[in-house]
Amino acid sequence: MLARMAGAPEETSHSGTELQEPTREAALAALAHRQHGVVSISQVRALGLTASGVRSRVARGRLHRIHRGVYAVGHDRLTRAGRWMAAVLAYGQGAVLSHRSAAGLWGLRPDNRAVTDVSVPRPSVRSRPGIKAHAQPTLTAADVTVHDDIPCTTVARTLLDLADVVDRRGVERAIDRAEQQRRFDLRAVEAVLGRAEGRRGAGVLRGMLAEWSDRGLTETEIEERFLAACDGAGLRRPEANVWLVLGDRELKADFLWARERLVVETDGRAAHLTRAAFDRDRRRDQSLLLAGYRVVRFTWPQVTGEPERVAATVRALLNGPR
Repeated sequence: MLARMAGAPEETSHSGTELQEPTREAALAALAHRQHGVVSISQVRALGLTASGVRSRVARGRLHRIHRGVYAVGHDRLTRAGRWMAAVLAYGQGAVLSHRSAAGLWGLRPDNRAVTDVSVPRPSVRSRPGIKAHAQPTLTAADVTVHDDIPCTTVARTLLDLADVVDRRGVERAIDRAEQQRRFDLRAVEAVLGRAEGRRGAGVLRGMLAEWSDRGLTETEIEERFLAACDGAGLRRPEANVWLVLGDRELKADFLWARERLVVETDGRAAHLTRAAFDRDRRRDQSLLLAGYRVVRFTWPQVTGEPERVAATVRALLNGPR
């Protein structure tokens, strides 16, 4: 069973809780602050408010109904995050932000729609005004997390869900954005695909990963492209695949201009799609910097699509202060 997510309303009412009114109001304000201005009815009851107490606060403008069982505290001018959180709270235990809305939360693509996507780990679920509910009985604890205090699908699961509802180019842009943010983890995506059970989005994602594998430059090809860019700009050729001794360890540099102590690394896409690979590369760069080398990395889109800019950058580094 999916673990209870942070911020999801408790199912058990504790209306007998004895709190003095000032303490109760402070607790209500603190809860709303943590949840982007909204609370669920069960959370309010857990603070000791009775049904009549809720009605009284609604009448006085202290609570504003957003969805059935969900209220904004103090005013109803919710932020986008507040609307997302209210939609999650409306579906109770296990509900998470998903699909386009989760992509918006993670910053993978804009989502300014009036409708919020919520996934619920149940075989069936009904949508509500302003909420598109997705029944996802296969949703597991590995697929969910909390981001910006909102229960949501992980980046990997979000990409799978997104592939169900947007076109291929939209998925590609989301993946590119996830890579730029260093949030794309190939192993996590592969694990999600292993649980996808024939979904349309799974086919889209698998096809994209296969194309990357087929079309991605090999180590030799990207090195040849980089050397061609240098030759085309009239740069002195570097040494290639040079082993450097740094204290008690050895590191292989893709390219080295020894006199200038400049190291260039060329990153093929498939080899750098996990957080572990990203962290490993940065540790290598740090070791080289500590040993007195300057390090610059070029990605495969840069080497293949912007060779003149790559060569100009190398020239500036070779001619610049050392």
